[in-house]
Amino acid sequence: MNKYDIDDRGTKSFFIRGFIIVAIALFFFVIGSLFSIWLISEINNIPVTMLLASTVTGQEGEIQEEILEEGKDKKPSQEEEPIRESEPADETNPPEFEEKLDSEILTLEGFDNAISRVVKEVGPSVVNIKVVVKQEGVYGQELLAEGLGSGVIYKEDGYVVTNNHVAGNAEELTVTLSDGTEYPAELIGADENTDVAVIKIDAQNLTPARITSIENIEVGEIAIAIGSPFGLEQSVTMGVISALGRDIAISSDTLPMVDLIQTDAAINQGNSGGPLVNSAGQVIGINTLIFSPSGTNLGIGFAIPSDTAFNIANQIIQHGRARIPFMGIEMGPNETEIIGVYIQSVMEGYPAEGAGVIEGDVVTEIDGKAIETPYQLLAQMLRHNVGDVIELSIYRDSEYLTLSLELVETPVTKK
Repeated sequence: MNKYDIDDRGTKSFFIRGFIIVAIALFFFVIGSLFSIWLISEINNIPVTMLLASTVTGQEGEIQEEILEEGKDKKPSQEEEPIRESEPADETNPPEFEEKLDSEILTLEGFDNAISRVVKEVGPSVVNIKVVVKQEGVYGQELLAEGLGSGVIYKEDGYVVTNNHVAGNAEELTVTLSDGTEYPAELIGADENTDVAVIKIDAQNLTPARITSIENIEVGEIAIAIGSPFGLEQSVTMGVISALGRDIAISSDTLPMVDLIQTDAAINQGNSGGPLVNSAGQVIGINTLIFSPSGTNLGIGFAIPSDTAFNIANQIIQHGRARIPFMGIEMGPNETEIIGVYIQSVMEGYPAEGAGVIEGDVVTEIDGKAIETPYQLLAQMLRHNVGDVIELSIYRDSEYLTLSLELVETPVTKK
C-alpha cells in the first residue's frame, strides 16, 4: 500500500460524506416546503393542489381568478378575508376621526364662547380707580403721587368695593366705568385688618356684580381675574383656584388675613380691588395681593373671599367702618388630643364668660362648621356681625357641650 492508495480512499470518503449531508439538507428542505404549503392552504382556505399547480406552472393570475370566482358567493368571516388586489391607501380621515375632531373643535369653541360670555357679563361691573396720595419726600417735603387699582360695583346707586391699600389713604379718587365714563369718588370707609374699602360715585342704574359664597367653589375650578394691571383697563386673565383657606400674617399691627383664595390667574399691580370670578360670572373674591419677590406675577395670587369682603363692605356702608365681632376669648396652643381651638383664658365681661366658656375648653364647631385652628375661628368671626347669636360646640371633661352667645365688637375696631 502506498500513499496514493491512502489519498484515494480519503477522497472517496470525503465525497460520500458530502453527498449524505446534501441529501439530508434536501430532505428537510422538501419537508419544510410541504409544511409551508400546507400551512398557507389552511390559513387562506386554498386547496393544496392549487398551490402546487401555481408553483409548477407559475400561473398565479389564473389561480387567483379561480379563487375570486369561487369566493364571490362566500361572505368572509372575521377570521378570513377574500384575497383581492392591493388598493391605493385612502388618505382621507375615517368618519369616526372626523366626528371626534369636530366634537373637540366644538368643545373648544364652546369653552371660548363661555369665557367670552362671562367677561361680557362681568365687565360692566368692573371699574378702574385712579388715586392721588400724599407721600413724604427724601427731605421730608410733602409730595403727591398717583396710583392705580380696580374695583367692583356693589350696588347700582354707586357703591364700589375695592382694597384698603388702594383707596384707604387716597386724597383724590377717580373711577372710570367700563364705557369710559369718569366720576370723582369719595371714600365711605376702609378696614386695614381685612384690606377692604368702599367708595361711592354719584351715579345711578349701574350694573352690580353677582356674588356667590366660597362655600360653592372647589379647588381646581376656573378662576378669572378682571382689572387694570399697570393701568391696562378691563384686562382679563384666567387660571384655576389653586387652594382655599390660605392664612397670611401681613403685619403685627393688624389681624392676619385669613381664609384667602389662592389662584394662578395672573394678578399684577393695578389688579388690586378687582374681582376674581368663577365660570358662571359670579364674584368669589376681591384680588388683594401676590407672592412675588420681583413685584410681578409669578402665578401665586390671593383674593379676599366674597363672604368676608362683602360682609365687611356692608358694615362700612351701614356704620362708616368695619365692626368685627368678638366673643371675648384668648386662644393658645392646643396640646390635647381633641381637634379644635384651645381656650387659654376668658376675658371678663365679654359674651364667652356669660355663656359659660371656661379656660381649658376646646372649641370644635361654630354654628355647625368644624373649627380646627385659630385662623378658622377668626374667619368665622369675619363672616358674622355684631349682635349675631352663634352656637359654640366645645369639648370639656370628656364630653361635648353646646353654648350660645351674642357677639360684640372687638376692641381692635371699636372706637
